Amino acid sequence: MDNYLLDVCVDSMESAEAALNGGADRLTVCAELPSGGITPGINLFYGIKMRFSLPTGVLLRPRRGDFCYTPQEFLIMKKDAAMFRDAGAEFLTFGVLNPDGSLDVPRMDELMLCVGKTRTMMGRAFDFCRNPMETADQVKMLGMKGIVTSGQQKDCYEGRSLIAQLVLHCSGLEIVAAGDTEPKNIKAAAKVTGAHSFQITGIKETGSAMRYRKKGITTGLSVMNEYSVYRTDEASVAGVKRALYGLSG
Repeated sequence: MDNYLLDVCVDSMESAEAALNGGADRLTVCAELPSGGITPGINLFYGIKMRFSLPTGVLLRPRRGDFCYTPQEFLIMKKDAAMFRDAGAEFLTFGVLNPDGSLDVPRMDELMLCVGKTRTMMGRAFDFCRNPMETADQVKMLGMKGIVTSGQQKDCYEGRSLIAQLVLHCSGLEIVAAGDTEPKNIKAAAKVTGAHSFQITGIKETGSAMRYRKKGITTGLSVMNEYSVYRTDEASVAGVKRALYGLSG
């Protein structure tokens, strides 16, 4: 019988609870999921780890945007890696690229020294690299244990061809097929790629609790809305879980 693992990215206690109730097998804690996720606060990690009995890891990403970091940003990444290592994270997910799109192997190696024996995964920076097969070989050489990827497309269904190649090419690495899409598409991707691990956010916009709403002002970019709150949707997680469970019989 094939076994499938569902990893859910969460950025709040409420989202972690919804993911657990929906059938998640593992949690990746981050912040600002609508922006692709960044490094979470330590107290959010502690809260989720202490309350929920699921394997729990952390995304290391000092800001949104590209994966080519300044010296100051990289120093923060190293400090965060050591902090979450000591806090008991069961895995850490990260990636650093050079300006030319290649993997920044020296910096990745520095991060590997910071994490000690903690399990490590190459993050979605992989989807922005220039040469995925070369990068996959380097990830394995560094001693990392997996790659989180949408196959360099918007989701794992669209990127199923590359994911299938990675599954065949990367013996010993956990290939985590990533990206929110319909359960039927994830089921199809599982069949085509041979991947057994999947990652989603399952986020949906929820209504703000605010009754009074100030118009014409925002604290961020003009496209942002202070009255839009995004949470992991239990039903969305459950739908994907059912699709994968249907393949496991």
